[in-house]
Amino acid sequence: GTSEVEHVLATQTLALPRPKPMRISFDGRAGVGVSAKDLVLHAIGRFGVACGVGHAIEYAGSAIRALPIEARLTVCNMSIEFGARLGLIAPDESTFAYIAGREYAPADAMWDAALAHWRQLAGDVPAGFERDLYIDASRVAPQVTWGTNQQEVIGIDEIVPDPSNLPDREARERARAALDYMGMVAGQPIEGVAVDVVFIGSCTNGRLSDLEAAAAVAKGRRVAPNVRALVVPGSSAIKREAEAKGLDRVFLDAGFEWRSAGCSMCVSMNQDMIAPQQRCVATSNRNFENRQGPRARTHLLSPAMAAAAAVTGAICDVRKLA
Repeated sequence: GTSEVEHVLATQTLALPRPKPMRISFDGRAGVGVSAKDLVLHAIGRFGVACGVGHAIEYAGSAIRALPIEARLTVCNMSIEFGARLGLIAPDESTFAYIAGREYAPADAMWDAALAHWRQLAGDVPAGFERDLYIDASRVAPQVTWGTNQQEVIGIDEIVPDPSNLPDREARERARAALDYMGMVAGQPIEGVAVDVVFIGSCTNGRLSDLEAAAAVAKGRRVAPNVRALVVPGSSAIKREAEAKGLDRVFLDAGFEWRSAGCSMCVSMNQDMIAPQQRCVATSNRNFENRQGPRARTHLLSPAMAAAAAVTGAICDVRKLA
């Protein structure tokens, strides 16, 4: 992060210990309304924000292989939220098809050579992994964070946990502080919590497929009264693609703001901030205290879930809008 920029500028190098290999396997078929963002948030909630410290995470399993490439990028993007140095998914035919014919992709003989090399880039299973974790994707519901880090997350059909049930004093105190900051109460259902602002975008969920998922929910509906909803494409190229598909009109007709590409409300840039104690649902990757503005309250979820909150005015189960 920015704390290491000075060293890079001064020396053009960055000291980095070799990370240990770690694998998280997601098997089973993810249910309707469950996205890559839900899978990775569930994993962080289960294994913790520090489980990947000192590791490189390889994501594997049938549920990962079933994901399109842009969804896989979302999973890998969230690796740092485990504390990992990097995350990767072994390339397969879906990867090669995604790259083929794109600008700057190798062609002709160079493509054949690259393809032969890429086919060898699978996890070195015989060497083993320092940690090998497993998630049953079929049991994952749409996820929503309730606290001030990504580990404090529950399924949409769950209630906010009671800090008294946590195993140690430090964890209990942290959870109580998170509840106080977020204006939440132990035992409260996460579904039905009213929202003030909806932010759809960021490097985690600002890709074309993310915007398409949100637009599918928004189409034919209107943003709820007293809710401000922003859609910020992840890049100018994505913005152009979305506009060519008419997604901008879907969002504008529904009452969303259609913005230029950038970080925007993910990190309260360009005055895109949440007022103190306002509640925002966001598709970004971090829900830390004050990240979206002083005393701003942030809940992380998927693009479809964010769009559902925008049109209903509250955190809700997108599966009920189908």
